[in-house]
Amino acid sequence: MTIQNKAHPWHGISPGDSTPDIVTAFIEIVPSDTVKYEIDKQSGYLKIDRPQKFSNMIPTLYGFIPQSYCAEKTAEYAEVMSGKAVSKGDGDPLDICVLSERSVTHGDILVQAIPIGGFRLLDGGEADDKIIAVMKGDEFYRQWNDVSDCPESYINRLKHYFLTYKHLPHEKSICEITHVYGREEAHEVIRRSMADYQYHFGCQDVE
Repeated sequence: MTIQNKAHPWHGISPGDSTPDIVTAFIEIVPSDTVKYEIDKQSGYLKIDRPQKFSNMIPTLYGFIPQSYCAEKTAEYAEVMSGKAVSKGDGDPLDICVLSERSVTHGDILVQAIPIGGFRLLDGGEADDKIIAVMKGDEFYRQWNDVSDCPESYINRLKHYFLTYKHLPHEKSICEITHVYGREEAHEVIRRSMADYQYHFGCQDVE
């Protein structure tokens, strides 16, 4: 019997042959989670980052695109498109929010997702983009081809979460969302994050 070790979700999984039109996303947390999980970069296992602040819970599936990295090229694009001073990328894989009509009860899973836009979050001056995508095959959300198809109230829910999830009400936020962008800009962010990954980590053995 051949023993096959689990692939590292960041380095050992392909983002997909159809990237950036369709990407593989590794899901870390789901809307019902009351603690924030994130990938442990060394081991590839999920770890508890912190409890969610108060009643703040993410409204979508949330994770990252494998073999992506927010560094120089991602930060450069964020600075050009936002007109803001961006010191660097946040040094993490590119985050992605995946919309699905169906309830998903836990993270640590892979999904196929179709990017439709995103928003530019600056966290202490670092680029921390959030890609917005719909789950491939979802009967309800597949009608949304661009973030402009989403109700403004839905986007506002996402923005509110990311502007408040790290801070208590009396604390000053260091996070800023400069703007929401559509599918084409999201595709460019994905391309640049993958270029950053290749520059810093090179080609990896993938499953």
